[in-house]
Amino acid sequence: MANGWLLLLFALLAAGGNAMFAAGQRLTTGIDNAFSGVAMSVVVCLVLVTIAVIVSGGYRGMTAAFTANWRWALLSGTGLFLTYLGFSLLYGTFGAGAYVYYAVLSIITTSFVVGMIILREQVNVYHILSGLTSIGAIILYSIGNGAR
Repeated sequence: MANGWLLLLFALLAAGGNAMFAAGQRLTTGIDNAFSGVAMSVVVCLVLVTIAVIVSGGYRGMTAAFTANWRWALLSGTGLFLTYLGFSLLYGTFGAGAYVYYAVLSIITTSFVVGMIILREQVNVYHILSGLTSIGAIILYSIGNGAR
């Protein structure tokens, strides 16, 4: 059960960070260019990540690690850019309420495409049902938006 609590804690940490990002992107004013808001948050993030790497001692062997993993760094860095950009456009255009679309599409792309298809992680009927009910959430949310 300890792993379950740890899983929940890590997910809550990520969700809290995402909520902070959404609020920051939505509350940023006077910026006509979506890239400017993203760039400001990336600078803050880079400073914080650099501090975390130094404090954790993770900087030792960085050159060798980067040399061995540059392709994956390029892939994940591009993905982070697209995430930042997508969030900025999503929240700036539709508000934080539109997050449900991102959340469900994230379940499908990350859990199913990356986890189950690319990384071949185990899947059972409950995983499939969770994906289907998440699609149902988008349908219900869209109906709710139309009913306003």
